[in-house]
Amino acid sequence: MNEIIKLETVAQYNDIRGMSTLHPLITVLDLQHAKPMPEARFNFGLYAIYLKQLVCGELKYGRSNYDYQEGTLVFVAPGQVLGVGRRTETAQPYGWALLFHPDLIKGTSLGKHIHEYSFFSYDVNEALHLSEKERQVVLDLFKQIQFELEHPIDKHSKTVIASTLELFLNYCNRYYDRQFITRDNAHKGILQKFEALLNDYFSSDKPQTDGLPAVAWCARELNLSANYFGDLIKKETGKSAQEYIQSKVIDMAKERIFDAGKSVSEIAYELGFKYPQHFTRLFKQKTGYTPNEYRTLN
Repeated sequence: MNEIIKLETVAQYNDIRGMSTLHPLITVLDLQHAKPMPEARFNFGLYAIYLKQLVCGELKYGRSNYDYQEGTLVFVAPGQVLGVGRRTETAQPYGWALLFHPDLIKGTSLGKHIHEYSFFSYDVNEALHLSEKERQVVLDLFKQIQFELEHPIDKHSKTVIASTLELFLNYCNRYYDRQFITRDNAHKGILQKFEALLNDYFSSDKPQTDGLPAVAWCARELNLSANYFGDLIKKETGKSAQEYIQSKVIDMAKERIFDAGKSVSEIAYELGFKYPQHFTRLFKQKTGYTPNEYRTLN
């Protein structure tokens, strides 16, 4: 799968799937009636949402493989590269695909907030697993958009389609929140592992050589995408992953500040701050005191 095919238009995607184009900026396909995707890698210039209801074929994201399970949603954002592989035993796809061009939502409420739907940047192995009732809601919205596409385009089409898309994505936000809670086996111990990762990091020489741990680095160490990891930590703790790291840094700083043999600058460097004044600013922001003022409290 060395070939990379750029998917830049809805019409191009429909041609690959052997389907007609009803709207130049959006398409909804019942995959039972579509040609299978060729074995290749695709650079998406479109947003894509796939609902798969039967294991059929293999999707590759980077070096990771993901076998579609029944009733899952996978989201793809422009700029992502995914590969489609084939199984030795083929199966007729059963599910839906929705793809839309970024121009569709320009000037709409969804266009202003599309970046807030962070699941478009999740890895494919962090797909949304739907209950039967959730799957029915998703199917109804797919069909509602498809119904709109079967009517001639008029001045209301863009608003109606974009608002239905926004409703769809808001439901997905709700379902991901539910998944963070209910899929305990998949997420079990992530917070504990995150805590242990930070403890190990600050017990090593890494802060002095690499600086403060980044959220993306922590996510990679825990085999999660940065956005999925961040959303999971937010759901578990009420803090962003960055805020959690900062709280950990301040907790460790409080312990070290009472070591009279170390200056505030030395403590700042030990914790990974390049400039001591950045440490002092964060410490005061989180505690209400400068490090030196905190030292005099006890």
